[in-house]
Amino acid sequence: MLKENARFLRILGDETKLRIVRHILNEEICSCEFVSITGRAQSTVSTHLNDLEKEGVLKSRREGRNIYYSIKDKRVYGICKLLGIKKDKIRKNAC
Repeated sequence: MLKENARFLRILGDETKLRIVRHILNEEICSCEFVSITGRAQSTVSTHLNDLEKEGVLKSRREGRNIYYSIKDKRVYGICKLLGIKKDKIRKNAC
């Protein structure tokens, strides 16, 4: 259990990943939104999303060409509350 918790905290120990998670706290978001949300390159965003999904923090679903991400591990809400990370307003952009 300690090893699993340490891995969970380690995956969230990155500013870009926390930005992604903060925006998903409201609702699922299309992957196309994260480049503008994070200010990072598409390849960097994809790597972070894949890492978060691989570790079970996020889940995804495909709708046509778009991939939507949402929170899978409910511990994220507690960690964000503990850190004072509040849900951010979602920017709706067309993909």
